[in-house]
Amino acid sequence: MNIDITDPHYAIKMKALQALYSVRDPELNINIVDLGLVYNIQVDEEKQSIGVQMTLSTRSCPLGNIITNHAKVAIEDELEGYQAEVELVWEPKWSYDNISAEGRTALGL
Repeated sequence: MNIDITDPHYAIKMKALQALYSVRDPELNINIVDLGLVYNIQVDEEKQSIGVQMTLSTRSCPLGNIITNHAKVAIEDELEGYQAEVELVWEPKWSYDNISAEGRTALGL
């Protein structure tokens, strides 16, 4: 996930992204950003909301609700006054290619 430094919401998006680094996949114990599960972060300053589009490694992930709830809470804790909405998307489909170099190292790949 890349955030353009010229984006007018750059600072807010970076804070949200930093918050998402604290959210870990409970089975793999790797954060969801390094796993490549986070696809997009949107900011609506007027509504004071942060929208996150993310995926899971599989549609049948039994811990999906826990992960998305942790993402919501992490953002709202980091960005006081903002409401977070986490949307699960299935396109593009997640693959091992999404994992960052840091994530690969943590997984021993």
